[in-house]
Amino acid sequence: MTIKQWPASERPREKLLQQGPSALSDAELLAIFLRTGVAGASAVDLARQLLGSFGSLRGLLEASREEFCRQHGLGQAKYSQLQAVLEMSRRHLGEQLQRGEALNNPSAVRRYLSSRLRHRQREVFAVLLLDSQHRLIRYEEVFEGTIDGANVYPRELVKLALGHNAAALIVAHNHPSGVAEPSRADRLITERISAALELVGVRLLDHMVVGDGEVCSLAERGLL
Repeated sequence: MTIKQWPASERPREKLLQQGPSALSDAELLAIFLRTGVAGASAVDLARQLLGSFGSLRGLLEASREEFCRQHGLGQAKYSQLQAVLEMSRRHLGEQLQRGEALNNPSAVRRYLSSRLRHRQREVFAVLLLDSQHRLIRYEEVFEGTIDGANVYPRELVKLALGHNAAALIVAHNHPSGVAEPSRADRLITERISAALELVGVRLLDHMVVGDGEVCSLAERGLL
């Protein structure tokens, strides 16, 4: 039996329109993205098979192009579509920050930084440049590699802040291990960055450490 022959209330697309996307399972959401199945398997069947192969929806979304296209029923076109969807999601989260005050919306900041950094295989140090109303001017990734005093240069952040006329910064980096607990090196570099920015009248509002499913704020921990 094809999906078109299912009761309307059980078809993923109709179910989404009637009940909203939150009512759908991971397999049903993925089936809508896939649109069609393969010989002998509906789109929902194929979605379930793919979730089993990758272990989870996140595993599928973060798969490399080679891993993704290796699966039966997928290919370059589907991979391109998926990457476009993910990028639109990231840009949507960024626009949410631009419409409001980042400092007063920490949950939006966490979601945005997590979408940008959680899946990265190497440590990436990023900065949110904010205006005097704490609205987002720009997001920029400035360093990549092991985060320690040897390769995070506060003077570069000072130059970046002055170049964009930023009044305040939120800095962030990810822990590829998945553990968001700040290290001693994280605390030390935070102190150095805060001191350097203070010399030019720019505030460091927070340093957020992005882990797997958690984002730790040094400001909330009283470490800033």
